[in-house]
Amino acid sequence: MFIQTEATPNPEVLKFLPGQTVLGEGTRDFREPEDAAASPLAAELFEITGVTRVFYGPDFITVGKHASVDWPLIKAPILAAIMDHYTSGRPLLVGESEDAGHDDTAYEGETAQIVAEIKELLDTRIRPAVAQDGGDILFNRFDVNTGVVWLNMRGACSGCPSSSATLKAGVENMLKHYVPEVTAVEQAL
Repeated sequence: MFIQTEATPNPEVLKFLPGQTVLGEGTRDFREPEDAAASPLAAELFEITGVTRVFYGPDFITVGKHASVDWPLIKAPILAAIMDHYTSGRPLLVGESEDAGHDDTAYEGETAQIVAEIKELLDTRIRPAVAQDGGDILFNRFDVNTGVVWLNMRGACSGCPSSSATLKAGVENMLKHYVPEVTAVEQAL
């Protein structure tokens, strides 16, 4: 098994490509070691000193580290853990499915149509591009009174120094162009 690695725009996150399906569809974000109880691989990765976050995408895994730890010290143990997991045949998630989707709050009337357009743009144009950098962006909510769209940044995007530029220069401009009711995009924390 050969696992490729790629740098991400976030210097504290590295993208690992195991050459096979990770989740297939959807994503799963583990922000704390306690969250990793649902995934044997994530739990094992959190045992490596310096690992602060694990994110599963359709065909990649991103791992975040503490700024005080250098990648050369933890990259090999991370690669070994991923390889061991895939060669063992153990399931990626135990007892639950991925939390892959946008917020599913029901909107009514014209607002529902606006939200559907926002989600469609996110799914077809924005999320695939962000996944190339090891992250994901999910719809959180839309304030019809102000026109503000709130999005969740996950994976390499969460905590990335360039995430605010991505939101404002890229995502906000695209959403405002295609959905005139959108006036701004903000990150939901």
